[in-house]
Amino acid sequence: MNKLKNKVAVVTGASKGIGASIAKYFAAEGAKVVVNYASSKEDAEKVVKQIIDNGGTAISVQGNVSKESDVIRLFEETKNTFGTLDILVNNAGVYQYAPIEEFSTVSFHEQFNINVLGSLLAIQQSLKLFGEKGGNIINISSGASNTPLPTGSVYSATKAALDAITISLSKEFRGRNIRINSILPGIVETEGSRSAGFIGSDTEAKFVATTPLGRTGQPEDIAKVAVFLASDDAAWITGEKISVSGGIFGL
Repeated sequence: MNKLKNKVAVVTGASKGIGASIAKYFAAEGAKVVVNYASSKEDAEKVVKQIIDNGGTAISVQGNVSKESDVIRLFEETKNTFGTLDILVNNAGVYQYAPIEEFSTVSFHEQFNINVLGSLLAIQQSLKLFGEKGGNIINISSGASNTPLPTGSVYSATKAALDAITISLSKEFRGRNIRINSILPGIVETEGSRSAGFIGSDTEAKFVATTPLGRTGQPEDIAKVAVFLASDDAAWITGEKISVSGGIFGL
């Protein structure tokens, strides 16, 4: 279990859900992990403790990725602690589903600032630590980028933008040994989807009924693919959008 041995990874929005699972799976594969969080300090520290208790190495760093000063500090603390960076996972994100009649500029800017601007800022700072050795970037997108759902026009647009960034930068990074890919999750059971009332609802049942693999996804379903993309097993994969949705959002 050493696919990421001695690698240093920053995982944004890693205090819970998919991000927390990715952080723990990375650490289990030998990576030193920076667990970023915006406000859930207690949850982030739990993730760090679980990693350390299992023999891994991790620190938590607070930072709202939509704020440039916070992003700069996140990567400065990464450098101060570990000296370098090999992997960036842009997982921090928000979603708001609402009819277009309820559209607001506040909601628009919150979603785009975190989902899109935050990812760009993190990528920009990661390049400074990748250096000449190169690095690996994984953007956590959504199946909604290719198959937008009703009332999710703004959220879907943010994830479509993130996928466009992935493809564009994969070409921009030519010759720099930097790989960048998007993972497009389907419906995943997380703290967020539970608190939103989706898990256990009729809507979830309808999604499961039309999902070829017949179940709601779990955070570890995404984390395992992230490990693959971060490892040398995926050494010839870049600029790709990989759907991990049980088939419901198959491309």
